[in-house]
Amino acid sequence: MTGAQQRQPVALSSAPGRWLVLVTVLASGMAFLDATAVQVALPSIGRELHATLSGLQWTVTGYTLTLASLILLGGSLGDRYGRRKVFVIGVCWFAAASLICGVAQNIEQLVAARALQGIGGALLTPGSLALIQSSFRHQDRARAIGLWSSLAGISGLVGPFLGGVMVDAVSWRLVFLLNVPFALIIVAVSGRHVPESRDPTAHGRFDYAGALLGALALGGITYALIGAGESMLRSDVVAAAAIGLLSAAAFVVREQRAPVPMLPPALFRERQFTGANLATLAVYGALGGAGLFMVLQLQTVLGYDATAAGAAQLPTIALITLLSPRMGALATRIGPRIPMTVGPLIVAAGTLWLAGVDGSAPYVVEILPGSLLQGLGMAVTVAPLTATVLGAAPDAQAGIASGVNNAVARAAQLLAVAALPVAVGLSGDDYADPAAFTSGFRAAMIICAVLFAAGGLISWATIRNDVLQP
Repeated sequence: MTGAQQRQPVALSSAPGRWLVLVTVLASGMAFLDATAVQVALPSIGRELHATLSGLQWTVTGYTLTLASLILLGGSLGDRYGRRKVFVIGVCWFAAASLICGVAQNIEQLVAARALQGIGGALLTPGSLALIQSSFRHQDRARAIGLWSSLAGISGLVGPFLGGVMVDAVSWRLVFLLNVPFALIIVAVSGRHVPESRDPTAHGRFDYAGALLGALALGGITYALIGAGESMLRSDVVAAAAIGLLSAAAFVVREQRAPVPMLPPALFRERQFTGANLATLAVYGALGGAGLFMVLQLQTVLGYDATAAGAAQLPTIALITLLSPRMGALATRIGPRIPMTVGPLIVAAGTLWLAGVDGSAPYVVEILPGSLLQGLGMAVTVAPLTATVLGAAPDAQAGIASGVNNAVARAAQLLAVAALPVAVGLSGDDYADPAAFTSGFRAAMIICAVLFAAGGLISWATIRNDVLQP
């Protein structure tokens, strides 16, 4: 191996450890902030670009579609060619696509640019966690992941507020343009302070057929779900559904037979890995759906401007900041099973509370308690869940394990955003009609609460307490 692979593991308390956390937090934070800030900007985007509800759905899902489809490939590329190298390429790609988003002149251009953004996200997102997993000492990994979860999560949670300020003070375009200077800082720090690492056993040809089939499956199903909101029997909707389902079946067969599969079936023979990813599917699907509906409810029904809608979610930041690192350390001592069970149940309770938001009571009664419960529950859940996924896979497959978990999370959010409006009977311009949207909002939040609770129950049934022990 080269010197880069022979280096000693990094201590979290050392200068290299602090630089590594900083750069991974900045990169993940850039992506998280962008994703959450875009949600609060959706009404403004819809007005300026004359978009329907399906156009706004595609603004969200255009990004998550390419991200979820290619994130496994991104993890594999990092394992083979160098995690730092692929990470930096992803940051640059993400910034360039963000620039295109910021100058889009219609909803079609914006959706296309968001799809390009997702490609960059597929390269940088698994790289962040894989760099932590492969670089830190074993005894520091859970704490490092907890710190990463806390700091990167803050940027995602503060995203709605900052996005609202940018929308109201300047334009929704600034939400995208702000990524460019962030990317420049990340690239400069990475080149100087982040160690390179790769999997020396990586070999064989890339599973391009698997990547294509996965993209067709997610793309076809997403198109069908969004299109069903307008007309379920439309020929293109039926064709997309058929393509998506057939591609999904072909993807499963391909991954079982491929010499070097993009999604190694062997990983799922480990019950801990499978259980953690099933919990991720439920929790992150619910999180994506609840976030979208909450932001639209605040602006459409309660009359909040973008800044106020973002600020309404700020109290959760304090809980995430204080508790995520501690939850990573707690999971190291007692195991991840209890935090991963209790956390989603707390989020479910908060989501049920928020299902009643209709503007009939003050913020401190109607919104604050539910938001605090959601923040508390996610703080308890995220670090143990992430550490469990990575800890259940061999170190040499850190990139692919991170990619699988991120793909599951993004696919869950993608499908939730596509399916929930259809499931609750919303389409067209309903997002701008307070009476129509409120009814759908309540039903959607109840569905999301059930999904959160399911994530907790899955964790209780499948997660052991031994993986995170140093």
